[in-house]
Order: sequence, then C-alpha cells, then structure tokens
Amino acid sequence: MRGIDEDTGEYRGDSRSQQRREALEVLALGEQLVALTDAQLAKLPIPENLLPHILDTRRITSHIARKRQMAYLAKQMRREDDETLEAIRDALDEKGDAARRETAAMHRVENWRERLIDEGDVALGELLEEYPSADRQHLRQLVRNTLEERKRNKPPRAYRELFRELRGLLLGGASAESGDEDAGEGEDGRP
Repeated sequence: MRGIDEDTGEYRGDSRSQQRREALEVLALGEQLVALTDAQLAKLPIPENLLPHILDTRRITSHIARKRQMAYLAKQMRREDDETLEAIRDALDEKGDAARRETAAMHRVENWRERLIDEGDVALGELLEEYPSADRQHLRQLVRNTLEERKRNKPPRAYRELFRELRGLLLGGASAESGDEDAGEGEDGRP
C-alpha cells in the first residue's frame, strides 16, 4: 500500500513518477525487441511466453492497433521479474558493442584501402611492416587495377577485391593475434 509508513515516516513504495519512468523503459525495450529480426531474437534470453506477443506486435501495421499491442506487450513484460529484463537489456547492449567494434574494424580496412590507393608504395611498406604475411605483389596489382579502373571510369571490381583482401588480412591477423575471443569478429560483415 502506498503512502507514508506511520511507524518510520518513510514512503512505502515507488512514486507514480518512478513507476511511469520504469513503465516507459519497458515500453522502449519492447520497441527494440519488435524491431529485431528472428535470428537476433533467437540469440536473446527472451522467455517463451513473451515471444508470441513480440511476433504479434511485429505483424500489426495499423498505427493505433500497433500502439495498443505495444502497450499490451509492455504490460506482459512488466510481469516478468527484473532479472529477466536486465538479462535482455545486457544482451542487447552486447550486440551494440559488437556492432560498434565491427564498424570500427571496417573503417580501419577502408582507411588502409584509401591509403594504399593515395600513397602507393609508402603505405604498402607500412602495411607490410604491420602484417608481414601479406602478399606484396598481389596487393600492388590490386592497387594498380583500382587506379586503372578509376581512370577509365569502369565498375569498381578491383576496388572491392582490394577491400576483401585487406579485410581478410587485417581482421584475420587481428583475430589470430588477440586470441579466440575475437575470432569471429568481422567475418560475417559486408561482402
């Protein structure tokens, strides 16, 4: 029962404002879950009783009906214990971190590609110092082909091939150096 405890003088429960903030947080979590794909949902620790509600919400396209279904999903989620909701939030945060790491790795590959095209042999020498297992001739040929493609205004086939080669070199070498925890990072990224 809400109110002030007569013996201690302290409040017995959360204020309405706090309850509303918590309800809105659960609603936002529900919206995140509805936006995920089936494969992403399968990786999260979602209780079996919530999964049909998430899938139902995803199917509804009418604005008002979807809003009503989201409210119902949030109500069902609030019935779960706090540990379950925290586990789902933590799993979603890990996905965000992994995506940021993957994006940073892709930017690193793109930066090396641009450096190789702009700086030529100077950048190639620096790359070979960091990654001695790289094939100098193959990389040099890909850079030449990329420059030729640009000059002739052709489709960027060699440009993409250079990216794939660098991605294999940089991310493959990084996973071997850092151990098994990063072994799968970036392998399922862009083509």
